[in-house]
Amino acid sequence: MKARPMVVRHPETPSQTGGPYVHIGLAPAQAGFDIFENNFGNVLTTAETKGERIRLEGRVLDGSGSVVDDALLEIWQANAAGRYAHPGDTQDKEIDPTFRGFGRTGSDFDTGVYTFETIKPGPTPANDGGVQAPHILMLVFARGINIGLHTRVYFDDEAEANAADPILGGIEWKVRRDTLVARRSERDGEVVYTFDVRLQDTPDGGMETVFFDV
Repeated sequence: MKARPMVVRHPETPSQTGGPYVHIGLAPAQAGFDIFENNFGNVLTTAETKGERIRLEGRVLDGSGSVVDDALLEIWQANAAGRYAHPGDTQDKEIDPTFRGFGRTGSDFDTGVYTFETIKPGPTPANDGGVQAPHILMLVFARGINIGLHTRVYFDDEAEANAADPILGGIEWKVRRDTLVARRSERDGEVVYTFDVRLQDTPDGGMETVFFDV
């Protein structure tokens, strides 16, 4: 009778959250470190970029309603024609070489407000052959979060397109869908969309932002 091989069980590696030092590796300039020759930033446009210029801003709030002032956020979006700056997007739509399509920034360490300078994206194809409403993909890192949280930013002045969007339509309750909609305003002649990210339901009645398993 052969002896059964010894099974060596290794303990699970302790999990680590996305902070508080995530800025040093991903946004060192904000943390005061001059590491990279070229840093990703919160400005996705140049003077020649086509489309409606917008500012996307907001705060990340924890379950107590407190502002997370050291969160890190990334966005990824199509250009004004609805095409992504990626070889996997083979649509017969115009490519805008002056638009990067990706941005990264942290919440302001003093105010907790994040900002992106970008353009309003065009509609993009859906997997079912339909059309997705204009939206921005967002990824959030923060202390206490083991993996980045994926969400989407839609626009409140795109009501008709939002109503037909297959992703929004798959969210049962309107109050939950509304957590993905940024509110438009104008400030000093600039178009501003405000989008707060709530990591959990907050005491003031704010509902947790919808996050996606990507």
